[in-house]
Amino acid sequence: MPPTARILLVDDHEDMLYALESALAPLGQPLGRATSGDEALKQLLRGNVGVLLLDAHMPGTGGLDVVRWMRRLEQTRHIPVVLLTGFARDHRLGAAAYRLGVADLVTTPVDPWALRTKVRHLYDTHQRGLALEAEVRALRALRARLDAAGAPAARPAPALPHAHVPPAHPPGAHTAELGGDRT
Repeated sequence: MPPTARILLVDDHEDMLYALESALAPLGQPLGRATSGDEALKQLLRGNVGVLLLDAHMPGTGGLDVVRWMRRLEQTRHIPVVLLTGFARDHRLGAAAYRLGVADLVTTPVDPWALRTKVRHLYDTHQRGLALEAEVRALRALRARLDAAGAPAARPAPALPHAHVPPAHPPGAHTAELGGDRT
C-alpha cells in the first residue's frame, strides 16, 4: 500500500477545484487535480488514489463515464467515488450513480465540514481495506512457502474448557482435611 494516497479532485471549472482544495486541505492528505474525465482516468491508472471527487457533468468524458471505466478495472474498481453535481437532485443521475457503486452524490455548493468528514471516512476505510488485503496476501504467501518447505500442518487449537468447571481439591487432600466430614 502506498504510504499516502492522494485525494483526486476532478472538475472542469478551476474555481470549483480551488473550493474543493480549500475544503479538503485541513485533512493533511495530498490532493491531486484533473480538469477532464480523460485526465482523471490517466491519473487513476497511474495509481495511488485513495478517494475520487468527481464532477458529474463535464464536457467529453463525464463523471458517470469515468466511474463506468473505473469499475471495469481491478486496480480502480474499489476506489471510493463522491460524485458532485451543481444541479438539484436528479433521481435518474442518482440511480445511475448508485448502481455503479458511487459512495455518495453531493450537490454543490458543498458544506466544507460535511465534505471533509465524508472524505476522511471514505479515505480511511479504503486505506484500511488495502492494508487488510496486503496482509492477507502476505499470509497466503507465507503459507505457500511453508507448504513448499514441507512444514507440518497446523495443529488444531485445543478444545476450550467447559464454561463452568467445579473447583478442584488440592492434590492429596481428603474431604476430612478440608473441613468436610469429621466422623
